[in-house]
Amino acid sequence: MNVEQARYFMIEQQIRPCDVTDSKVLALLKHTLRDQFVPQDARQLAYADIRIPLGQGAAMWTPTLEAQVLQALQLTRSDQVLEIGTGSGYFTALMAALAGHVTSVEIEPALSQAAAERLAAHQINNVTLEVGDAAQGWDDGKKYDVIVLTASTPLLPETFHNSLNVGGRLLAIVGEGPVMKMKRVTRMAEDVFESVDLMGTYEVAALRNAKSPERFVF
Repeated sequence: MNVEQARYFMIEQQIRPCDVTDSKVLALLKHTLRDQFVPQDARQLAYADIRIPLGQGAAMWTPTLEAQVLQALQLTRSDQVLEIGTGSGYFTALMAALAGHVTSVEIEPALSQAAAERLAAHQINNVTLEVGDAAQGWDDGKKYDVIVLTASTPLLPETFHNSLNVGGRLLAIVGEGPVMKMKRVTRMAEDVFESVDLMGTYEVAALRNAKSPERFVF
């Protein structure tokens, strides 16, 4: 695989046509080696616009979705970020390059360990990895400027809203297939939240133990 060519085609033929125009995001995608964050047997597919399985029921987002979310977050160096679902560590690395610090929580210890090794190999030090179940919130006593769920949730628990600083934003893919929407929630004031649907999206696997709507049983 010609990595440089594959990365060029990913950006120019997949990502730009999806209205990702932020120069910081495009430059970051160009210089962050996605093939170094995928499982060894999937490296030939690292720059294809497909979901790559990671094992344990987890999968990486497509490069297009990663780019769209990164652009929507509008990260700054002052941002403290909470990521729910570390996965391969690739999206963690992207956010760490733009934000002040990323705390990333993964329910599968093996995935967290693999991500830790990849991040260390690239000398990415402004990341704290945690192992635990954060599908319905992560109560570490902190508030964050940005919260990102990297898997979907049928319902978005209010516990995530309460973990935002005023001015902070939460991004999640909410709903159940085939109807899912990417939502951005901004904490405008202590008790005021603004929710915006950014776009519809294809089906994304749900967080394990994600909150689901109650089903009516006859």
